[in-house]
Amino acid sequence: MTTAMIKSATPETIKEAADIIRQGGLVGMPTETVYGLAANALDGKAIAGIFEAKGRPSFNPLITHVADTEEAQLYGEFSEGALTLAQTFWPGPLTMIVKRCKGCPISELVTAGLDTIALRVPAHKTARALISTSGCPIAAPSANISGRISSTTPKHVAEQLGDKLDIILADGQSQVGLESTVIDMSGDRPVLLRYGAVTAEDLEPYIGKVSMIEKADKIKSPGMLIKHYAPSIPVRLGAVDVKKGEALLGFGQTKFMGIEGGGFAKDLPEESYKNLSEAGDLTEAAANLFAMMHALDNNANQGIAVMNIPDTGLGLAINDRLKRASAGAAK
Repeated sequence: MTTAMIKSATPETIKEAADIIRQGGLVGMPTETVYGLAANALDGKAIAGIFEAKGRPSFNPLITHVADTEEAQLYGEFSEGALTLAQTFWPGPLTMIVKRCKGCPISELVTAGLDTIALRVPAHKTARALISTSGCPIAAPSANISGRISSTTPKHVAEQLGDKLDIILADGQSQVGLESTVIDMSGDRPVLLRYGAVTAEDLEPYIGKVSMIEKADKIKSPGMLIKHYAPSIPVRLGAVDVKKGEALLGFGQTKFMGIEGGGFAKDLPEESYKNLSEAGDLTEAAANLFAMMHALDNNANQGIAVMNIPDTGLGLAINDRLKRASAGAAK
């Protein structure tokens, strides 16, 4: 069993990865949100390879990454509101669900047989270069085993999927650290399907009131499964102390946080203590979330206690991932 080579992103390695994409292979691709598992969105066999590599349910659609708004309009029907969002937030961490164009060449596996398609124009320079050099739209869910913690570094990708990929393009840690915001623009009103760095408050000045998804009869977007982003050990939310055997994922001040049976959380060893942001900064916390969950998901810990995160702004996206992690983690 061979493991994919991790190669620093250069014009030469990007060309190598683009050749692999065109030939139907799988590539670990950096983006500003998280690392993606990339394949040619026009090639059904390659897309089947994504589902097989991740162990992902085939009813869970993928996001198609394209070079610009003009290319996106080749595959989806954009309302005036959707075009306004594209002009405002692309390139960037926003995915839009729109109706598939008639005759859309994107593989039906990408869209899970739905009449809608999820499209994004990434901002990351290496992702953009890979799309441009490949000359095709790229389907790229997060580069992790389905339901597990998303990857924000090349090392995370190699640990989970290294033997399933042809190459991993390395370009540092993902800046945003959370998957893209997903908004459904395919119906009569905009509906937020997944929280991310672009918030409802960011979107509403351009398209009016945004509804929040409550219960979906169809999985129209990645990240909607209840069990998702999960480590291999239990996650306990709203922690005000640390139980014996638990690691602590902190936020803000932890000086007076105690350990059951005696001691202070701040004295836990490095493998059992991480702080998303000592300053209580939600942007920093989002960027650190998955990397720190990976670090605490180790043999030294029997569970992860997570302190409260403010449920406002970017905190909504962080808490969404944590709730799904606690639902999906081992019990």
